[in-house]
Amino acid sequence: MNLNQVTLPVTNMPKAVSFYQLLGFTLIVDTPHYARFECPKGTSSFSLSLEDEKFNNGAVIYFEHPELEQWVAELVDKGVEFKQLPTMERYLWKEAILLDPSNNKIKLYWAGENRLNPPWRIT
Repeated sequence: MNLNQVTLPVTNMPKAVSFYQLLGFTLIVDTPHYARFECPKGTSSFSLSLEDEKFNNGAVIYFEHPELEQWVAELVDKGVEFKQLPTMERYLWKEAILLDPSNNKIKLYWAGENRLNPPWRIT
């Protein structure tokens, strides 16, 4: 079994599409109510679905990058605002936090070996 994709709700599709393209994702499906992106590396994708109703999405979406600090610096130079710049967390992941235009919480991170094999992993 493999995870296919995650779909985020958005309130403004053009604004959301522009935001994720600015982050570096490749748009592969573009309709007024649905958009889908490929990640720059690997085979992962995610999508956006236009919502007419007000929503509160409690999910947090994580995007991993080995050069996290450089990626964040490039995004800051492009005008992207962060709630938290790269910070080493107690669970051994370095994370930066931002919100997309629809207030979906996004974490850009690097965990290296600790991504799947933290010291407390169950064997």
